[in-house]
Amino acid sequence: MRGVIMYGPGDVHVVDREDPKIIEPTDAIIRLTATCICGSDLWPYRGIEPVDHTPMGHEYVGVVEEIGADVKTVKPGDFVIGSFVISDNTCEICRAGFQSKCIHAEFVAQTVGTQAEKARIPHADGTLVATPGHPDDDLVPALLAASDVLGTGWYAADAAQAGPGKTVAVVGDGAVGLMAILAARELGAERIIAMSRHPERQKLARYYGATDIVEERGEEGIGRIRDLTDGYGAHSVVEAVGTQESFMQAVGATRGGGHMGYVGVNYDVQIPGIQLFFAGIHLLGGPAPVRRFLPDLIDRIWNRTIDPGRVFDLTLPLDQAAEGYKAMNERRAIKTLLTL
Repeated sequence: MRGVIMYGPGDVHVVDREDPKIIEPTDAIIRLTATCICGSDLWPYRGIEPVDHTPMGHEYVGVVEEIGADVKTVKPGDFVIGSFVISDNTCEICRAGFQSKCIHAEFVAQTVGTQAEKARIPHADGTLVATPGHPDDDLVPALLAASDVLGTGWYAADAAQAGPGKTVAVVGDGAVGLMAILAARELGAERIIAMSRHPERQKLARYYGATDIVEERGEEGIGRIRDLTDGYGAHSVVEAVGTQESFMQAVGATRGGGHMGYVGVNYDVQIPGIQLFFAGIHLLGGPAPVRRFLPDLIDRIWNRTIDPGRVFDLTLPLDQAAEGYKAMNERRAIKTLLTL
């Protein structure tokens, strides 16, 4: 099969990889219908995470080809979506709704590597969810988004307790930030403030439900949020970038007693303890338990209530994955879909 391997920072190749095989009786083999490049894939691309001939990709939809003897909930021929974190969906942590911290959790990224034609998915019963049937072609991008960015944005909005009567501020206008705006709208938020400086992303933010756009950053951005909320700050804030500036901007934009959901993969972010102490806010975040939300998200997409697929603004064949990485790294694309 063909698959993406990152040899080193900035060095992406599509090569012949060995076809996956059933190893454990809980495995499933899927033939991917579509995959994509995530903003978090840019960390190794930029040399921030170590990478050395590593299989890439963690977002995936496709058709089950083969299952292990113990797999019960999916069967060959099913169209499935899986989370970017493997989970058994039965352990105590999974049952509490945090499947990304499953006792058997395993990241699909840089292990399974789903920027490929096929993939072996461990703990298939706990990780994969079948759709009601085979989707129309135009639904595939939206279903693919549910595998990570939609599920992550939804988790962030949920962690920030977005809901009726709430003002939500979203720090970050990448794919996850845009999906958090969609989620906040679906959860009933009264006002959604998108922090963005890019006109094309602002248009998508408006499409997904943003009522206000704030271009300022840092202390100016915090001040602008407070100006828009009568000095209080937002009830709910999503941090979807992962830099020092964005994280502290999110903390500062959250009103006392408010909730902040943080899902931006962060490196070298240091939170001054005294600043966090006096902020007096609720914090919840980390790798999103996408599996918790998948049944609901699939239903909303299948019924065409939401269209997260518009977040893909560049589509390329798998063999042109290197160009997809380059376009996202240079911010010429929000998110690249790879066709198979």
